[in-house]
Amino acid sequence: MPIKHMGRRLFGLFFILLLIGSATVWAFRNVGRLLVVEDPLQRARAIVILSGVPPYRAMEAAKIYKQGWSPEVWLFTDDSRGTDEAFAGLGIHHISEEEYDQQVLERLGVPKAAIRILKPSTTNTASEFQQIGRELQNLAGAKVILVTSPVHTRRSRLIWRLVVGDRPQAILRYDDSEPTDPQHWWRTTKDVEAVEHEVLGLIDARLGFAVKPGPD
Repeated sequence: MPIKHMGRRLFGLFFILLLIGSATVWAFRNVGRLLVVEDPLQRARAIVILSGVPPYRAMEAAKIYKQGWSPEVWLFTDDSRGTDEAFAGLGIHHISEEEYDQQVLERLGVPKAAIRILKPSTTNTASEFQQIGRELQNLAGAKVILVTSPVHTRRSRLIWRLVVGDRPQAILRYDDSEPTDPQHWWRTTKDVEAVEHEVLGLIDARLGFAVKPGPD
């Protein structure tokens, strides 16, 4: 092969590798940001706090409630029977996530009468959305505002569409007070774990929930 042609091929290969490398670096740096989505607020039947670490989601839900976007805030009951039993065996009362969230809501001005705790307990986002769907069956055209953490919003939107569909409508909002940095997610172990969890969760949802359901 002439040296001239070989040089062109090597240059072409180098250029392709450069493009692949640049795309990989771009994807790595931006994956955290791409996981974050949000919808404009609209009046809704309820503000629903997806299960997560208190108090941030409850703080955001209280703010939305006080702005008048919805008359109710819904909480989920986590399936924490094993944990409850372990604490009970030690003679210690285990404060559940919904208890913490309710205290936060009331402290921030949400009346107790406006707080509803949904039952039975749930284990993950898909089971939470199934429960919301059942609650809204008789409310034609109903909408709900879903409050979760920033990097969980895109997966929440996908799971809602897969589990519930386009109706009822879900309005995604995130708690902007949570100490997380999707723009620079690789800087802390907590953010790395969160992004990894969400990316794997998105893949699993696209595969039809191939992985056995568990807490998420």
